Amino acid sequence: MLAVRDSRDRVAFAELFDHFAPRLKGFIMRSGTGSGQAEEIVQDVMLTVWRKADQFDPERAQVSAWIYQIARNRQIDVIRKENRPMPEELGEDPSAEPEASQILAVDQEVGQLKQALTRLKPDQRDIIEKAYMGELTHQEISAQTGLPLGTIKSRIRLGLERLRHELKDMR
Repeated sequence: MLAVRDSRDRVAFAELFDHFAPRLKGFIMRSGTGSGQAEEIVQDVMLTVWRKADQFDPERAQVSAWIYQIARNRQIDVIRKENRPMPEELGEDPSAEPEASQILAVDQEVGQLKQALTRLKPDQRDIIEKAYMGELTHQEISAQTGLPLGTIKSRIRLGLERLRHELKDMR
């Protein structure tokens, strides 16, 4: 790992990959993930190991602990993304024209939501937009912004609480 971290040694990385990939796949599959998805997670994990090798500190953790933590976090991200609620099926005929009152009500709700979003702190609004409109996982937002995962989660939680407060009369 030190050769990968210090000199971007591809041979050393290949050895790391050969050693950890099958173990990671087994670790991930034991928690109920299918073989194909486990392989994708392993690929993502090892790519992260390559990209973030400079962040490895042997004083803080062993190589295996560091890599398994990355795998665990990635697996959690995948599970969370899969468990996002899907929009409900439309119960009405899509070819039917909506009534003017329905269109007006939706427009008003959209306007209220936009106003509530503008009243959020810019850092909270940006993170919420990335998570819900950009459909990024917390990990992807963290990688994109360079902010710690805990900060991302806190900003989302605080922003959503503020939105709930702002929009409580809409129900």
